[in-house]
Amino acid sequence: MTPTPFQPPAARFSIGEAARRAGVSPKMVRHYEGLGLLPPASRTGRGLRRFSEAQVHTLRFIARARSLGFGLRDVARLLSLWNDRTRSNAEVLRLAEGHLADVARKAEELRGMAGALEALVAACAGDGRPECPILDDLADAPAGH
Repeated sequence: MTPTPFQPPAARFSIGEAARRAGVSPKMVRHYEGLGLLPPASRTGRGLRRFSEAQVHTLRFIARARSLGFGLRDVARLLSLWNDRTRSNAEVLRLAEGHLADVARKAEELRGMAGALEALVAACAGDGRPECPILDDLADAPAGH
């Protein structure tokens, strides 16, 4: 009995099924493929895309990174590091720490916006009169606020 050469698993998922398994839309699958984040799918004789389990796994990785707010450039770098078995986790940590600092800054900005909106909503009687402290504030705010 002669051994057979290794054959990668066949690409078996349609774009819709791959998208469903990864929790993204088919449009995003095509987008990530077009950006080079996802290796190109194989094609059937009729030109339909077929995705492997490994490609679906990559789509899940991308979707999770995006759900954490990583930008496409950082996702590309994270994918590169994920696929590099000789990588140092120090670079991954630097990327995550930088992103965490950005998220924390944005969260603080959102808390400030929420506080300002709470004050404006509390100041408005909503009683049908034309006077509106919310519109007055928007009109009187200095540039950049």
